[in-house]
Amino acid sequence: MSIRLRLTLWYTGILSVVLLLFGIGLYFFLYYYIYDDVADVLKSEADAVHSRIQLRPSLTLQGNLSLDLALGDRDVLRNTGTYYQVVNMINGRKNKSANLEDLDIALPEINEERQQLLAKFPYSFLETAQIENVEFLIYNKGIYALQSNERKMIGVLQAALPMEQTARYFRSLRVILSFTVVLTIMLAASLGYFLARKALRPIDQVIEAAGQIEKGADLEKRILYDGPQDEIGRLTSTINGMLGRIQLAYDDLEEAYRAQRRFVSDASHELRTPLTTIRGNVDLLEKMWTATSQNAENASQEQLELSLEAMHDIAGEAARMSRLVSDLLSLARADAGFEMTKEPLELKPLVEEVARKAQLLPRTAEWITGDLSAIDGVFVNGNRDYLQQLLFIFVENAFKYTDTGFVRMDTLKEKDQVGIRIEDTGIGMDKEEVPHIFERFYRADVSRGQKSGTGLGLSIAKWIIDEHQGSIEVKTRKGEGSTFVIWLPVLNQNSTSDAILLS
Repeated sequence: MSIRLRLTLWYTGILSVVLLLFGIGLYFFLYYYIYDDVADVLKSEADAVHSRIQLRPSLTLQGNLSLDLALGDRDVLRNTGTYYQVVNMINGRKNKSANLEDLDIALPEINEERQQLLAKFPYSFLETAQIENVEFLIYNKGIYALQSNERKMIGVLQAALPMEQTARYFRSLRVILSFTVVLTIMLAASLGYFLARKALRPIDQVIEAAGQIEKGADLEKRILYDGPQDEIGRLTSTINGMLGRIQLAYDDLEEAYRAQRRFVSDASHELRTPLTTIRGNVDLLEKMWTATSQNAENASQEQLELSLEAMHDIAGEAARMSRLVSDLLSLARADAGFEMTKEPLELKPLVEEVARKAQLLPRTAEWITGDLSAIDGVFVNGNRDYLQQLLFIFVENAFKYTDTGFVRMDTLKEKDQVGIRIEDTGIGMDKEEVPHIFERFYRADVSRGQKSGTGLGLSIAKWIIDEHQGSIEVKTRKGEGSTFVIWLPVLNQNSTSDAILLS
């Protein structure tokens, strides 16, 4: 059973109970109110008639004196709609109003049970009776007189009012209430189902979107909702946000898979080249050594030089493989969430040491050590070895792509950050290539691909900068050179003093 159907049944059931209770309450309220009103009118009229009942003496056939109870002259009129009868409890005679005589019906007899009711205060009671299939409301009131100083009931006044019109009214009321309740429930159920379906339509859209996501058909699918920001609206917004995050995560995962496949492919290619060189040189040495061993006396100087060159190639390619494996190991640590050990570190001695060693690196460009005063007395929270590796990566890259001109290193300071700037006059890059230079094995252009290297240095540099909560600024122009500024956060003085005292 669907939610909308359950909601419709719940609301319809609640409405049915409410309407049923309301209808029953209204019916009985009107019933008792009208009947009480009719009874009050009947009692008022009957009490007036009771006060005008006449006691008339008469002679019997035996010559005895008898007392008769007679209605007053006004009380025999037929236009009152009420039927009166006076029952003489002494002689059993009944004096009826003219309209009752014409109707020719008999009111209930005053039996012993009714006499007992009349003997109790207020010496009257109401009852309903079916006479000739017509419902009557009958008011019985005793007529008392003093006999021998004793109060004795000598008669009973019966006032009867036909209730057929009132009964007909209540039968019509029952039909109207029943029809109204049924019609209201049917309309409410139809309207409730329509509103529940409309209100829960976004749920169907959620199911549809989730189904498409499950099938992987359309991750850009969103739930269309233009209603109020109620519970459904907020749920829709939340699910749309969740779908957006799922799409981003899926895209990131796909990009990571593509990067991983590209990384494996590039790493395999980079490793295959030195291995091929080493294998070829080993084969060459093996052939030469075989030939030399067979004719050692005729071994020429050229063969010895070839052997020496092959061994140099093997050593060079082995060193290249070692650097590649070392770089891959660093990136593997970065991917595994490796956290480097950091401590308060004075920055200027470290930069000066890198500047001194940079003069000894193979290069064709001039090395210039610029102004380093901006980092006087500046401490950073870092790792000495990794920061040195970071600076050497940028310096070696600058030398690699700068055949003529110069490479210069100086420092900057802004607020709570210090910058180490490395500027070169090398081949430069297009600005569109800058966002990709920190990707693994990325080469900006063909000329860069002609330079030896693993293509992993800047990826490692980016990881070291991130680990030190720093940032990198790149300025470059094709054919004019590049400038890299490494920004590192400055360690505040209190933290630096505490660290020095502890050491």
